[in-house]
Amino acid sequence: MPLALLALAIGAFGIGTTEFVIMGVLPQVAGDFGVSIPTAGLLVTGYALGVVVGAPVLTVLGNKVSRKRMLMMLMGLFVLGNAVSALAPDFGLMLTGRVIASLAHGSFFGIGSVVAAGLVAPEKKAGAIATMFTGLTVANVIGVPLGTFIGQAVGWRVTFAIVAALGVAGLLGIARLVPAMPRPEGAHLRRELTAFRNPQVLLAMAMTVLGFGGVFAAITYIAPMMTEVAGYSDGAVTWLLVLFGVGMFAGNLIGGRYADRALMPLLYVTLGGLASVLALFTLLAHDKILAAVAVLLVGALGFATVPPLQKRVLDQAHGAPTLASAVNIGAFNLGNALAAWLGGIVIAAGLGYTAPNWVGAALAAAALGLALWSAALERRARASTPEPAVAADRTPVHH
Repeated sequence: MPLALLALAIGAFGIGTTEFVIMGVLPQVAGDFGVSIPTAGLLVTGYALGVVVGAPVLTVLGNKVSRKRMLMMLMGLFVLGNAVSALAPDFGLMLTGRVIASLAHGSFFGIGSVVAAGLVAPEKKAGAIATMFTGLTVANVIGVPLGTFIGQAVGWRVTFAIVAALGVAGLLGIARLVPAMPRPEGAHLRRELTAFRNPQVLLAMAMTVLGFGGVFAAITYIAPMMTEVAGYSDGAVTWLLVLFGVGMFAGNLIGGRYADRALMPLLYVTLGGLASVLALFTLLAHDKILAAVAVLLVGALGFATVPPLQKRVLDQAHGAPTLASAVNIGAFNLGNALAAWLGGIVIAAGLGYTAPNWVGAALAAAALGLALWSAALERRARASTPEPAVAADRTPVHH
């Protein structure tokens, strides 16, 4: 494994920790600032929307900067945002810190995906992308549960201070391990924008929004769901997040391994399975053991979609992948924002803490429908493409 992939994974670990740790300390943050759980959920929505905006904007602004330097600048922005969150005296500034940190997220993973894919042979691209995203999944096995435990034990501000320190470690890792990579020749905004003329790129991004949004509909409100419905203690949320992280880790490995072999069939299985599990989660949440199993499966099925969806965009946007890759990371977070918002709406409507699971099931089912439509369009396009003229020359002629 190239050491540069390790450096990218270190940065992903820090970003993954700050993205997901808020779910574990959401009740504590809400209590300290005197806001409701749905209002505190805006810290998830705000972060996700920041990724959606930051991904294309910072990628375009960094178009004339080497990829290594851009990755370092993004990690610096990440550190600043988490420091602001740790010191925020009110909810508004806390939300501002979350948004600042989120601006780095999309471009980091977008540019990082292109760098990772460029470090290996073409047939190993999805595996390389999955290796970088391993930092994100490991964050959910170690960083998020540990951050939740610290937040519940000594205060969530300490958690975000530690996250800022993780960002510093990521920045140093990139500076030391990622090779100098000059800006590629011909990397112009107009060329990058041509990728969005391909309907398959747009369909892949729509699958990303809906599919991973399904995961966040449930996981955003995992703490109140597990404590108020399943009957777990506040301290048990830490271990439930470990389960979620283990599922994400396993799903990422599966997605990275099989996306290079059977990308679309993998999406059919994972999106269909995710929709089913989320629908059942509404019932399973009332039993401690079954609820824990559901959390594990949501993590595994949800994150098994990440390498194939990211590779799908890179494959379809060939020749101009950087902006499309970053925008697709934004698409993941657009789904997160949409799901967190919709989940908050159904809770505020009095439908209970399990209601967001139905939202997630509907989003995942819609993503599966788009995947089937995308494949049908691709088959139709291949069928309508005439055979190359050279094929006729291979037919023997008898006199």
